[in-house]
Parts: sequence; structure tokens; C-alpha cells
Amino acid sequence: MPIEEGKVVEGIVSSITSFGAFVQLPEGKMGLVHISEIADTYVKDIKHFIKEKDKVMVKVLSVEKNGKINLSIKQAQEIKKTNRPIEIDWEQEARKNQGISFEDRLSKFLKESDEKLQQLKKNTDSKRNGGYRKNDGLQKG
Repeated sequence: MPIEEGKVVEGIVSSITSFGAFVQLPEGKMGLVHISEIADTYVKDIKHFIKEKDKVMVKVLSVEKNGKINLSIKQAQEIKKTNRPIEIDWEQEARKNQGISFEDRLSKFLKESDEKLQQLKKNTDSKRNGGYRKNDGLQKG
């Protein structure tokens, strides 16, 4: 299979540098995954994300005239995420909710949703206050 721009292929990490990782591709070709294309988060040390000889899925970003191949692990994972919908076993869901009225299921959903929102608000408030609650005695006033 020829290496073409936009394709997702499997490769093996052959070496890691401070600026990226070189990946051995099919047909013996070599490509570079720049450090900015390793993960969705900030990458200080590539070795925290991948190691030499790891098999990785990469998206071919570009194939230059001089033979350089630019790759992305991050974008290959995004494609994988978006192409695979969550699978739900509807029969199991129906068995789980059997005998429970719609009103009871709705009430349960609203209660769980409210609890999750309260937890999120609590976490957000503590982050805004630098981890301190307002009345913990650490603030002046």
C-alpha cells in the first residue's frame, strides 16, 4: 500500500528525539511525528507517551517532494474516536429498566444528573479559590 496523504497506517517507533519520534512505515519508509502531534495534551517528554519499538497508528499529514513524511499520532486517534460510535446493548438496557415506570426512570435520571452537576460545581469552585474553601479560616476578612 503506497503512503498517501490523509491515510492512517500502522508503524513502529524506531527512535525518539527531543523534537519528535521517527516511525518505520510499511514498504521500509520512515516518517517523523513532531512532538506537537504526539498527543492532545502538552508533551514535555515524548517518552512519557511512547517508547521505541511501540506499534502506533499514524496519520500521514504530508509527503514532501524530497521524501520527508510528516505524521501525526494525535490525528490518527481522533479519527479512530470519531469513526467508532459507542455501542449500546439495547436488550440489556431494556432488561435493566424492566418493571420501572417512565416517571421513576426520569426521576432517577434527574437525581443523578443533579448530583453530577453539584459535584462539578464543587470541583470548579475549589479550583477558583486556589483549592481553599471560603470559610476554612485561611482567608482574611
